[in-house]
Amino acid sequence: MFLACRRIFSLTQTAKFSFPTQQGTPEKKILGYPGEEKFGEGLKMNYDVKDLSLAEQGARRIEWAENEMPVLRLIRQRFEREKPLQGIRIAACLHVTTETANLMRTLKAGGAEIALCASNPLSTQDDVAAALVQYDQIAVYAIKGEDKETYYRHIHQALDTQPQITMDDGCDLVSTLHTERREQLEGVIGGTEETTTGVIRLRAMAKEGVLSYPIIAVNDAHTKHLFDNRYGTGQSTIDAILRATNLLLAGRRFVVIGYGWCGRGVATRARGMGAHVIICEVDPLKALEALMDGFEVMPLAQAAQIGDVFVTVTGNLHVLREEHFRAMKSGAIVANSGHFNVEIDIPALERLATAKRTIRPFVDEYTLADGRRIYLLAEGRLVNLAAAEGHPAAVMDMSFANQALSVEYLVRHPGQLPRDVFPVPHEIDAQVAQLKLQALGVQIDTLTPEQQEYLESWEMGT
Repeated sequence: MFLACRRIFSLTQTAKFSFPTQQGTPEKKILGYPGEEKFGEGLKMNYDVKDLSLAEQGARRIEWAENEMPVLRLIRQRFEREKPLQGIRIAACLHVTTETANLMRTLKAGGAEIALCASNPLSTQDDVAAALVQYDQIAVYAIKGEDKETYYRHIHQALDTQPQITMDDGCDLVSTLHTERREQLEGVIGGTEETTTGVIRLRAMAKEGVLSYPIIAVNDAHTKHLFDNRYGTGQSTIDAILRATNLLLAGRRFVVIGYGWCGRGVATRARGMGAHVIICEVDPLKALEALMDGFEVMPLAQAAQIGDVFVTVTGNLHVLREEHFRAMKSGAIVANSGHFNVEIDIPALERLATAKRTIRPFVDEYTLADGRRIYLLAEGRLVNLAAAEGHPAAVMDMSFANQALSVEYLVRHPGQLPRDVFPVPHEIDAQVAQLKLQALGVQIDTLTPEQQEYLESWEMGT
């Protein structure tokens, strides 16, 4: 019965700590699993989740995900012994999913005090949020479907804990800290960033000289983007589209806008379902690569006239715009698997529409003046998290292993890194790959001393 969760419960059974609370927030009593001794005497913790009665369901799902996350489990076991994050306050703005829950438990096993908020209004799994509060005493501020005001209030509540480490997925936490909570910057050791969009924003901040502490770009680790972005985004995006629409992809013209690692993952999986895949790009090298990978490449204005399904994965603004909506045929399905909903110009679609209705969960039908219908999935937000469950745990295992080890690295090197965006240290990337192979039971070769010497020398010729 919830063996993994029980183990964590026993580790924290005598813990007492408090987070700063909003005025008027009542004391929260945290209960153990049914039949266990009640926990939480004297415990005060602020949180905002949908319904704590969902916690038991969330605990089961978290345990299921843990079965697919052996690397993170190995790190957690070491963290439990060594406590490398003892007393460190972490504010995390991430998708609140079963995989994220296992990362949060790993950080807590290392001694950290955590406040978690959502990095997307539609990505929260409410049962997971409840389980983290109920069974792990982690302050969570996340409700699926929260409005923009609530979303940013939750970010501020996470920042109320005076974090020393930030963990971000899209840079909203960091940008809020730098614009509205600047008095807290001096106390921050460093941070991590999970996704491409966030790294782009952070590098812009660093270039302008406004970034106030070092941040490790977890997204750029090979064991992250080569697997999470490609295989995770590819599978979960197709999964979400199928769940939302029950569409047969075979024979459809499937337009992927952006051929980065996420885009090529989506394109490959769509082709595997029998779709005719079209790639739209602005980078000539990526466009050439897509062509050599066997995909049709054309401008978006041309693809808009013939496409059946459109997926944006660029990290940029207004990729699908009014002129594209005007060109689309009736029945076109539009989705986004980039980080923010700004990739699709939804206000333009709203202006063009004479009627709007929700025809299925996560499917909004926009009727245009000439009678054509365009279907927008998941309000233009991350479709794989809004209409499905996000990336499979097996790939998030490596991404979140990088997160945990990068946080440990920052804590072990305070004040030693300049205010910039850094790659994950190579030794961490290699360690994660080695641990994953070990967990999968795969062995590889090693260089002989002669081969190592040859690679490191220059004297030996032909």
